[in-house]
Amino acid sequence: MQPQDIKQRLGSGLLSFPVTHFDADGKFAPESYKAQVEWLSGYDAPVLFAAGGTGEFFSLKVEEIAPIVAAAKEAAGETAIVSGCGYGTDIAIEIAQSVQKVGADGILLLPHYLIDAPQEGLYEHVKRICQSIDIGVMVYNRDNAVLQADTLARLCDECPNLIGFKDGTGDIGLVRQITAKMGDRLTYLGGMPTAELFAEAYLGAGFTTYSSAVFNFVPGLAIEFYNSLRAGDRANCERILNEFFYPFMAIRNRRKGYAVSAVKAGVRLQGFNAGPVRSPLSDLTREEEEMMDKLIAPYRRKLAA
Repeated sequence: MQPQDIKQRLGSGLLSFPVTHFDADGKFAPESYKAQVEWLSGYDAPVLFAAGGTGEFFSLKVEEIAPIVAAAKEAAGETAIVSGCGYGTDIAIEIAQSVQKVGADGILLLPHYLIDAPQEGLYEHVKRICQSIDIGVMVYNRDNAVLQADTLARLCDECPNLIGFKDGTGDIGLVRQITAKMGDRLTYLGGMPTAELFAEAYLGAGFTTYSSAVFNFVPGLAIEFYNSLRAGDRANCERILNEFFYPFMAIRNRRKGYAVSAVKAGVRLQGFNAGPVRSPLSDLTREEEEMMDKLIAPYRRKLAA
């Protein structure tokens, strides 16, 4: 898929990040993973992100990432697959080139490791990665990797395959400056944890889509919320927020890292053997899993007899 093709796909509907499945020994479990990706691909999400943040990118070995992407590509049918990518520049280039070889349609460039960097350093980092591959690149503004509008404009001039911008800062002033400056040069993706809680504000700032973590286990509800948001049906958005997203937020906020752990619990409760999260995360307690079970009961997946 050419960079402009994936750019169009990104802006055409709801997006999501499948969790990465592990077996009892903590190794990647491809068959269970492919079963979930195949299920998700039956819903109206034009792009899925393999080995992304919700897929525990930060806990994966470099050599694990390409096989995860290859498994997603095998199971996804017509759904485009974008791979997570990150760490230092040379490691990120290694990851980017490896996933391009197995058919990734693009990469999402997560923040580099640990240290803050000046804008010139971020510019060189992103530029080198973009120029190492032919597929589309999305940058993820958050934590220690926040590109300013002028830096992003320079990168777009130098890198035709830089086609997407995802925000996880919550800084509406900055993202509005970026959308105003860059216009339709980029596709804009909301990337706050439990993005539905911020979706209305981001829509007003020029973001037409976002990545939904809960799509992992309640895809029909996630699509309903997205469609209601785009249609301006505020009453239905508020109903879903009150009935599902705010209770889910209460579970998610009980412990650090639950933005991933609670999603993986939801996937297990939907009948997929996704396994535990890897350290440094921890799984939900039994009590918290029971809370999740009650929350998703109205949206239970129908299993084959």
